[in-house]
Amino acid sequence: MPAPDTAVPPVALDDVRAARELLAGVVSTTPMAGSRALSELCGGPVWLKCENLQRTGSFKIRGAYTRIARLDDAERARGVVAASAGNHAQGVALAAQMLGIRATVFMPERAAIPKVGATRGYGAEVHLVGETIEGSIAAATEFAERTGAVFVHPFDHPDVIAGQGTVGLEVLEQVPDVRTVLVCTGGGGLLGGIAAAVKGQRPDVAVVGVQAEGAAAWPPSLAAGGPRALETMRTVADGIAVGRPGDVTFPQVAALVDEIVTVSEEAISRALLHCLERAKLLVEPAGAAAVAALMEEPGRFATPAVAVLSGGNIDPLVLLHVIEHGMASAARYLSLRVRVRDRPGALAELLALVGSLGANVLDVSHSRVSGTPLGEVQIALSMETRGPEHCAEVVDALRAAGHSVLDVARPEG
Repeated sequence: MPAPDTAVPPVALDDVRAARELLAGVVSTTPMAGSRALSELCGGPVWLKCENLQRTGSFKIRGAYTRIARLDDAERARGVVAASAGNHAQGVALAAQMLGIRATVFMPERAAIPKVGATRGYGAEVHLVGETIEGSIAAATEFAERTGAVFVHPFDHPDVIAGQGTVGLEVLEQVPDVRTVLVCTGGGGLLGGIAAAVKGQRPDVAVVGVQAEGAAAWPPSLAAGGPRALETMRTVADGIAVGRPGDVTFPQVAALVDEIVTVSEEAISRALLHCLERAKLLVEPAGAAAVAALMEEPGRFATPAVAVLSGGNIDPLVLLHVIEHGMASAARYLSLRVRVRDRPGALAELLALVGSLGANVLDVSHSRVSGTPLGEVQIALSMETRGPEHCAEVVDALRAAGHSVLDVARPEG
């Protein structure tokens, strides 16, 4: 990270405190949930800041309302326009509705259907444009120039940063002895705002940004000393898929944030699954990034640590895919082929053995493929297990029972 004196942060603690006064009665003070499982893994207390339970399902209402509420009468009369993959869209739509202002929102063509529906439900006019958020931003910018509507940027404005930073004020009040705050990071608005709130009061607390490996624009930008655009992006975490840091957020993050780390798609999937199973919290992939960082390197971050769950808006189909991906990457799926005697009852006996071992068969196929010895058949099994050790136990038990086990496919745990 660049030295703090190489950049002047545009948003300070007093700006965040002023935003909090403006947001009184508008946003919720979201819960701070303790996580025994993560605390045991990391060797000290770990807390989850539940912005997935915020109004509209994410932290974005904080920055959107702060920005829109400060428009003058002439600006309000022209309406507002925004671009977003979903969460900022909902924040802008609700804020505009509360303030009696017309809102137009541009979203990527592949934006999650529930997010599009929710944005329209808050009264905004929605247009689906572009494959990525950059395409939507370009369309929204052109609309603003053509109509005079005020463009409400998803992250790159001091008012937006200040509004998002109110999360940091709550973190320090809810966990006064916190030593590390981990924040999912796209354009840097939430990260920069939280850093202003935290560093302004507790310079000793480490503020860490977490990016998806497939959309990590911050590391090369910080190394270059200014915003640099990625040529390509690919991640399931659409909420933090931002190809270029903002011109306003860059000096904010460069001056105040301690480090940026990246996490894989597999880590994000496992973290989302962990939040569902262990914390009973529905979190979208972007919102699980901070938990992914803790799970990937549990000894790296000083505790007590707070992981910000930034949002919970996820398409059910994406949720299904990510859960399956998370289970596979955690070695909780096992696929194999077994040769058994071609006689009545052989399949039932095999399935009974697998069931007695505690594995849950998800799919089974019975075939007489070419090359199989006369009098034998091949059975392909796909099953759910408890993890790597259980996978090995199942395979060993099948072989001990005299079965030929072929083509074992199990992710490394």
